[in-house]
Amino acid sequence: MSNLQQSYNAGQTRGQANEKAEQWTESAKETAHNARDKTANAAQSTKESAQHGQQQASGFIQQTGESVKNMAQGAVDGVKNTLGINEKK
Repeated sequence: MSNLQQSYNAGQTRGQANEKAEQWTESAKETAHNARDKTANAAQSTKESAQHGQQQASGFIQQTGESVKNMAQGAVDGVKNTLGINEKK
């Protein structure tokens, strides 16, 4: 094989290797981009779930507070009635 043919073959092999490397690089970039998107979506979903849970907890605590307040007022009224000091309007 002549030097010219060897140089041609070497150049062709180098070109094919460069093309393959570019394909792998693009594939890696695409994979990284997809992973980033999935991570961002998971983080957003987690944030929304946490906010929803916080809202539910706040509503529950407010409801419980109202119930306790009403029970306490009922107890106060009961004691006042028992002692005969309840103000009737």
